[in-house]
Amino acid sequence: MNRLIYRLLRFNHRMKRWLTHHLTPSGFILLIGLFAFGLIGIDIRRSISYQIFVFLLAILFVSIILSRLTRCKNKFSVSRKLPRFGTVGMPLRYRIVVDSNKKKPQNGLTLTESFAEPFPSFRTFQKLLKQSKNRNDWLSRLAKRRWAIAPKTSLPTLIPQGHTEVAGEILPLRRGLLTFQKLTLAFPDPLGLVNRCLSFRLPQSVLILPKRYELPTIHLPGARRHQSEGLAMASVGDSQEFRALREYRPGDSPRKIHWKSWAKLGKPVIKEEQTEYSVRHALILDTFQSEDYSEAMEEAVAIATSFACTVQTQESLLDTVFVSNEAHCFTVGRGLGQTEQLLELLAAVTPCQDKDFESLLPVVRSRLSLLSGCICVFLTWDSSRQALIEQLQKASVPVLVLIIASEEGL
Repeated sequence: MNRLIYRLLRFNHRMKRWLTHHLTPSGFILLIGLFAFGLIGIDIRRSISYQIFVFLLAILFVSIILSRLTRCKNKFSVSRKLPRFGTVGMPLRYRIVVDSNKKKPQNGLTLTESFAEPFPSFRTFQKLLKQSKNRNDWLSRLAKRRWAIAPKTSLPTLIPQGHTEVAGEILPLRRGLLTFQKLTLAFPDPLGLVNRCLSFRLPQSVLILPKRYELPTIHLPGARRHQSEGLAMASVGDSQEFRALREYRPGDSPRKIHWKSWAKLGKPVIKEEQTEYSVRHALILDTFQSEDYSEAMEEAVAIATSFACTVQTQESLLDTVFVSNEAHCFTVGRGLGQTEQLLELLAAVTPCQDKDFESLLPVVRSRLSLLSGCICVFLTWDSSRQALIEQLQKASVPVLVLIIASEEGL
């Protein structure tokens, strides 16, 4: 039964896509009228609606023939120029170039994007059924797996034997690697009802970053801690620890000149120092859940991403700790300049289904002596998470705990 439902849904999905590509808005209206008058005119002895049905059917048939007569193969080429990144919920704008070899201007053409994996596999569909409580629930879960909304792009009049550049726009709905599969160029028939479609396979991808929130500045009352590993590249901290001597380079501060070495060698020598004390916070992201996808985890990733971006404006460092396929601890902060790499990692975070929350504890324990404060973004609250908070408090580390849960989980 489940397999039959899956096949019907997949057929419905493919049929909608086919109709969207091959019918113009006027063609959709004609198709609706065709079905309406077809139902009304079933009994031809009591109604003459069948005559309208036959007339509409004839118009549609003529439009299909005219669209087949349109010669467009090998007359057009299409390319797109994508940015490196996009963001969930923010319009992704890019450029599309259409080259026409036609000798006449072309009017009324449209472009439509298609993405890889437009419909989930049967195995994924079965998982959605098991995780759902009712029919509406799994339908909504199925809809949330959609990668992006790609409206049709109307093209201006194409220049004969030239190229035309237009702006494309989609709305990303999920974080991760969004794969573009093909571009479909649609040519309306002379009646404006049916499109002749020409598809171009253009596999490209763009990384969609998690959405971000504007967060208030959060002040944790932790003090600066000694960073035993050193932070030579960081521009934050109280005291400086001697590291080495080197030759003077133009632009070096006179305050860093080592006068005794200059007197001995007869040329200026500079003291290299590294930051020894600094404010360092940890951001712990909870990724431990049994489902492949949940709104709670997506919100948790979005909040963690927002904290990681906000810390760039504060006098502190941030260790982002999470477990995906493996344990990660990534440091960002003023002077380190690695936020872009962290955002790429967070965009690709997947739920950790084969490990327990305890697998995160060794990573946190190893950094307790370095931390001035800790922000925890949890998906639930249980004894293992409570034990982690108690360990942080025993180490005199101020803690801010955020629990992200769906309405069903509250």
